[in-house]
Amino acid sequence: MSNSTYHTPVLLQACIDNLNIKPNGIYVDLTFGGGGHSLHILKKLNEHGKLFAFDQDADAKQNTLNDVRFTLIPHNFRYLKNYLRLHGVNKVDGILGDLGVSSHQFDEASRGFSIRFDSELDMRMNQQNKLTAKQIVNEYPEKQLINIFKTYAEIHNAARLAFVICSAREEKIISTTNQLKEVIASCTPKFEEHKYLAKVFQALRIEVNQEIEALNECLTQCYEVLDVGARLVIISYHSLEDRIVKNIIKTGNVEGVLKKDVIFGTSKMCFKNLTSKPILPSEEEIKMNTRARSAKLRVAQKL
Repeated sequence: MSNSTYHTPVLLQACIDNLNIKPNGIYVDLTFGGGGHSLHILKKLNEHGKLFAFDQDADAKQNTLNDVRFTLIPHNFRYLKNYLRLHGVNKVDGILGDLGVSSHQFDEASRGFSIRFDSELDMRMNQQNKLTAKQIVNEYPEKQLINIFKTYAEIHNAARLAFVICSAREEKIISTTNQLKEVIASCTPKFEEHKYLAKVFQALRIEVNQEIEALNECLTQCYEVLDVGARLVIISYHSLEDRIVKNIIKTGNVEGVLKKDVIFGTSKMCFKNLTSKPILPSEEEIKMNTRARSAKLRVAQKL
């Protein structure tokens, strides 16, 4: 499979430009996927430069780049610091992250990420993990389901949605994406069916993969491993992720609380925000790659 069919890199040129790549620098691609961003980072490096990429999805291994300067780490980016240290790296010159799901994961019907196909309710990015969407739908208590749908997708009728799911699963197990769509049909708004279902699937996917916890852990470590003057370049796809990215840039922590200097009582700034407004894809890019439409790119420089 060619890298471009596996995943079309979003905002590619803006990412590469904003990383401000030093030819002999050490860089990290948090979300390797089809390797589109990685490939372009390598083009900017000389023989002394290094690139480490993370991807917990075993399918991404087929795209690995045959280059001595490149190392693919087949793990979740929440273990950023540990794996870099294992490779003898304490500080890096730039970190790029394209959050969310790769085109390949959406297009691979059996993975259960997409509302377009009927398949087992899976949604695991790492197939070694135990928890699946099927388990959540069939085993989580009603209160917990409400919380997931509210928190991870801001679904307005989360309580009704959870109630309908819990009632249906008492009759029989909800195993497939189509069964779930049928079960929740009465909650789905007529003219916004696609949008609503996408939100339901998003909420389940985030819970299955612990995406928010992983992002919090990863971004906290990004601050620690970035060298002074190094760049953090992150693309997010929904308000929840974007809020966390904004917080880390503004305050250096995911809670968004400015820490005070103990002695002087002044607020301690950790990053210089280089994008007061996020960089968005052009109309042209969205036409060519509809998945880019909700992308927001934010850039910061470590002070």
